[in-house]
Amino acid sequence: MDSTDSGPSVQITPDMIDQYRTEGYFVLENVISPEDLELLRSGAEYSMQRLDAEMDAAGVERLGINARGKRYFSHLIYQHRPELRRFIFGPTMAAICRSVLGQDAYLFWEQYVIKAADPDTAFAWHQDSGYVHEDHDPYLTCWIALDDVTEENGSVYLLPYSRSGIRSYVKHIRSATGDEVCYFGSDRGMPVIVPAGSIVCFSSTVIHRSGPNLTDRLRRVYLLQYSAEVIMDKAGKEPWGSFERFLDGGRVSVSGQD
Repeated sequence: MDSTDSGPSVQITPDMIDQYRTEGYFVLENVISPEDLELLRSGAEYSMQRLDAEMDAAGVERLGINARGKRYFSHLIYQHRPELRRFIFGPTMAAICRSVLGQDAYLFWEQYVIKAADPDTAFAWHQDSGYVHEDHDPYLTCWIALDDVTEENGSVYLLPYSRSGIRSYVKHIRSATGDEVCYFGSDRGMPVIVPAGSIVCFSSTVIHRSGPNLTDRLRRVYLLQYSAEVIMDKAGKEPWGSFERFLDGGRVSVSGQD
């Protein structure tokens, strides 16, 4: 159905958009309401329980890049928890997508990234585009902090365009742990330290990593990715990811949205 949202709940300035164009990112601090934060956290708990059950059923401690009690990458949870749709397709994300992508936007991917208290929870240098393929336009990643993020609990580290010298897809190499890796230099990156309820917005071509969680508490992140067009698979036959139209000519247009 076609609908209009209640207006942007977040202020995105021209300077932020200029920084996105020149450096590949901008940061919005404390922009998620307490109610929405609790909603997203409830989805995080469900995502961990779901992956633990899958590992139990398989009799393993690792599934792909997931490791029980260490790190969890659980995707498309909103398909099981439809209440998450009110945030995914809500006014905050609409405002961000309009500002970055323009009048048309699709949900490309949704994923929880959760690090438990374990030193083996670092994630290697990569571009989000490195997990797709080289034949697509860059898309938008919204890295949503569900807990206060510090260097001690696994902050994301960015290599802005001016530091990496790279603005487009580069070839990745798969590590022994299943991580895709594209940078082996000495720059440790720019740590992003933000409070819970903040959103780090960056291009899928920005090289980034995250450190281990060395605290005794979870570090939970909700990852939403949007594109300006449908990204197809390598063969050009099927959509890559889970596509739903979000913005159509600037208006929210989501099938089944309340």
